[in-house]
Amino acid sequence: MRVIFMGSPEFSVPALRALHAAHEVVCVYAQPPKPAHRGQRETPCPVHLAGLELGLPVRTPARVRRDAVEHAAFAALAADVAVVAAYGLILPPAMLEAPRLGCINIHASLLPRWRGAAPIHAAVLAGDAESGITIMRMDEGLDTGPMLLREAMPLHPRITTPELHDALSAMGAGLILRALAEQPIATPQPAAGATYAPKLSKADGLLDWREPAIALDRRVRGMNPWPGAFFPLGPDNIRVLDAMAEPGTGAPGQQLSPGLIACGEGALRLLRLQRPGRAATEADAFLRGTALPAQL
Repeated sequence: MRVIFMGSPEFSVPALRALHAAHEVVCVYAQPPKPAHRGQRETPCPVHLAGLELGLPVRTPARVRRDAVEHAAFAALAADVAVVAAYGLILPPAMLEAPRLGCINIHASLLPRWRGAAPIHAAVLAGDAESGITIMRMDEGLDTGPMLLREAMPLHPRITTPELHDALSAMGAGLILRALAEQPIATPQPAAGATYAPKLSKADGLLDWREPAIALDRRVRGMNPWPGAFFPLGPDNIRVLDAMAEPGTGAPGQQLSPGLIACGEGALRLLRLQRPGRAATEADAFLRGTALPAQL
């Protein structure tokens, strides 16, 4: 089968590799290189790099919605299907309808739960008992297209975003191969139960001690590694890399004992911390060098 692959982050790379091994990938689409690292050098995204490694042609348009030249180039590939996995750009009807079998999306949630840009983070933040992959046929809506396949996995109570990311990435690679082989009949998404996972910003990592401790525990695990959970201390933002909800009573932000911070409900035990420009350390070692105030 002639396949166009469209993706950008590391999440999408296993699916690209699986499709390349099983089908003819005629072109890879990825977001254009962006400044990164200390020197702010233009750096290709993971899918771009993987495409080059596999010897595939890679296109990196900055926009596609109103680019008639790009639409024509896409259609000229004469693909049977386009597989989209966290590409990051919205496809217009001219591209959605160009491949013979349309465009199929690998979405990292059990739709209609967690439509949108950050479904993996959202599942951890909400404390969901399960997550999974949905393979859907794309339409003009935001993750609203009919479903081809769904596969679920249970989530353990202490799961982190990186753990769930890697599990769903591997699951998506296997499920897209099944979808192309079986070509199941698409079924509409349920009308009820839709939720939305918006794109994250750095501000989403702020720990608000007025929230319940379990919510902050999930925020620490859900915001790892980006944007990262943090709390302000003087001129710095202290990153919290690991923490755990515990029983405790006090005014929100009160330090009940070294590293145990009262929350709106319960308390949060700080386990691993990092000051800007410094190495991450266990909380005990951090607190020996930096005393936290009685009230954060």
